[in-house]
Amino acid sequence: MRLFDRAVVRVLPAVPRSVVRRIAAPYIAGETLDDARRVVGELNAAGVRATVDVLGEDVSRPEEAEAIARAYHDALAAIEAERLDANVSIKLTGLGLELDKALCRTLVEAVVDDGAKRGIFVRIDMEDSSTTDDTLDLYRALRAAGRDNVGVVLQAALRRTLDDIATLADLQPSVRLCKGIYVEPPSVAFQEPDVVRRSFVACLDVLLDAGCRVGIATHDEWLLDQALERVAGLDDGAYELQMLLGVRADRGRALVAAGHPLRVYVPYGLRWYEYSLRRLQENPKVAGYVARDMLGRIVPGGESA
Repeated sequence: MRLFDRAVVRVLPAVPRSVVRRIAAPYIAGETLDDARRVVGELNAAGVRATVDVLGEDVSRPEEAEAIARAYHDALAAIEAERLDANVSIKLTGLGLELDKALCRTLVEAVVDDGAKRGIFVRIDMEDSSTTDDTLDLYRALRAAGRDNVGVVLQAALRRTLDDIATLADLQPSVRLCKGIYVEPPSVAFQEPDVVRRSFVACLDVLLDAGCRVGIATHDEWLLDQALERVAGLDDGAYELQMLLGVRADRGRALVAAGHPLRVYVPYGLRWYEYSLRRLQENPKVAGYVARDMLGRIVPGGESA
């Protein structure tokens, strides 16, 4: 399986853009806000919450960061107007973190304040480890300024995460806990899948014990089993399960049917190609999963290849 996954990753740059678009279609809402609203409405009708992400990272000019911020304000207005059960997720690099930290903070504060005015939560995504300190510093600053409709993401693969939880515990933060998809050196991140899984469970235990509200973001069946054991008896204000759009949708429906709160990550925007390649290249397992899924749609039984 690993050889197949890596083979898929190696050929991705040579795959025509139109083919990548077809492969990515189930996992991206589309290019426009209308696409995102449609998908979120469909999810809500099935009892699933959503978080909306405007695609656009690695901006090179302040104007690009400001355009992404405007797109988030539009998304917040649409969520409120249509009474969608959704929040938004933002990436600091898309809002200018690596261009101008002051600009980034100004844009983030405006998005968070707009969300507060509309009663909508804003999640700050975590990116590669070079941005971790800046991300957590900005999160702490937002909370210190009295902004409570904001949460953060922590990655179980990073060696530092248990220490980060300890430093954040007094805030009782709303945390999305995920494995982490970024390629990091061994000095920074655990490399073995089983070690990452054990770290995920350890982080989840500490977060729940600290009274944090946890978004448990995983498609890993073993981790889902571990998480379900730990949240048994908790009300849905204490946790929710989180998945990516188009990934293990059947499992997601089963979790909702069993009474668990589920939120699905809904990305949209013109930068779908860059997002798709990055997501697939940085996580060979996801690339292999998508390839097997596509093969299964074309050739009966192909998903077991």
